Amino acid sequence: MIENLIVERSETVCHGIVLVPDALTEFIILHAKTITSMKDRFNYTIQNGESGRLKDSLLFLILLLGFSFSYAQPKSKIIANGAKLNQASAAYSFTEGPAVDKKGNVYFTDQPNDRIMKWSTDGSLSVYLEGTGRSNGLYFDHDGDLLSCADLDNQLWEIDENKQVRVLVENFEGKKLNGPNDLWVDPQGGIYFTDPFYKRKYWTRTEKEIEKENVYYLSPDRKKLTVAATDFVRPNGIVGTPDGKKLYVADINDKKTYSFTINADGTLSNRKLFTEMGSDGMTIDRKGNLYLTGRGVTVFNSRGEKIEHIKVDENWTANVCFGGKKRKTLFITAMKSVYTLKMRVKGIK
Repeated sequence: MIENLIVERSETVCHGIVLVPDALTEFIILHAKTITSMKDRFNYTIQNGESGRLKDSLLFLILLLGFSFSYAQPKSKIIANGAKLNQASAAYSFTEGPAVDKKGNVYFTDQPNDRIMKWSTDGSLSVYLEGTGRSNGLYFDHDGDLLSCADLDNQLWEIDENKQVRVLVENFEGKKLNGPNDLWVDPQGGIYFTDPFYKRKYWTRTEKEIEKENVYYLSPDRKKLTVAATDFVRPNGIVGTPDGKKLYVADINDKKTYSFTINADGTLSNRKLFTEMGSDGMTIDRKGNLYLTGRGVTVFNSRGEKIEHIKVDENWTANVCFGGKKRKTLFITAMKSVYTLKMRVKGIK
């Protein structure tokens, strides 16, 4: 009972001995000074090793439980109050590459089964396209066409609303790309994409034709392909800010993520280390927070400070984006599953 509360003082540490849950006891210990300062208001005494009898037990209990609840369950600045990770489905072989359309529907790849799936804003799941060139990363361009890193022949595809495919990139200077993996479209319509080398069982080739694993830029008119950034161990996730001024690139094998300044002509400069953590896919919310994947989802603010970690009970979390009609549903691809989480913040594409 709360009336049997005894607080003992030993040197500089106060030990709360009370028949209440551990979280509440911990709260009492950490906030003993605050509780003591309120003794006149609530008619109890806690000092110098003496037992204090609470005369207004009900009022004190309400106060303490309120403080304890807020202490034990701090509100997240980005996750909706009371939101829990929801497993939307576990019916796939390996999920990747989520991309959101203008209506908030999310398209993602079931890469080993060579198909693109669709999660609709009503929560339903369906097959969108089969025979996708082993699509990996996806992204919608400004015309509403779905862009795909088609891994089978190391190409970049455009899939229109009628599901007709146009190959945008087949090679670089006559050499086969390593394997386009993830991509982002800038405000002008130019496409940045990463090109790591992950040797696939379904390839006939066994060696690289391009030694370096680069980030490439395809011009807005889709005519010129250039190396935008190099000197990575294995670039993977990529995303830019909505204003088109900054690009983030994750070097997953070097366990680093970098930021770049995007120049007016699409070239990159001012390479800076953003955080000592790599990532598979990644996304940004409208507050500028960056979401990295791998062991769950780790969120950093624009200054590179970790502000949140979203635990996902899977061996690997591959990718993430915001979906839903209001872009306030975090959509996560992880192993054989896809998950959703209600958020307080809105996402970008």
